[in-house]
Amino acid sequence: MNLRHVALTCSSEEKANDFYQNLLGLKKSEPKTLPSSLSREIFDIDSELMIINYVSESVHFEIFIHTHNQRNNSRIDHVCLEVNDLPEFLQECRSLNVNIIQIPKEESLITFISDYDDNLFEIKQK
Repeated sequence: MNLRHVALTCSSEEKANDFYQNLLGLKKSEPKTLPSSLSREIFDIDSELMIINYVSESVHFEIFIHTHNQRNNSRIDHVCLEVNDLPEFLQECRSLNVNIIQIPKEESLITFISDYDDNLFEIKQK
């Protein structure tokens, strides 16, 4: 089994670019449009949706641009990413005003960040 992609929602192309392209360093594809007929059938959303793929050799995010992002306060969904240098990555997050959440667990910290649309990412040191 292989992970093909992770699909998430962002409220704007600019926010998606800042996070996935500028922070994570992924290559951006040309935006595509999911017709409203398919959007309605698949997601029960009655409008066209822009889709942008951000990829590397081992990571593929399929980002749907949709401003009606409905979330509740309790969340489990997240993506876990490994980085080569956690302190350096967190410094870059701070410089881009990315929210960092660190939770103590025994003698270590569990680290999460959230993008500009509150998608949650667990970050681990490689």
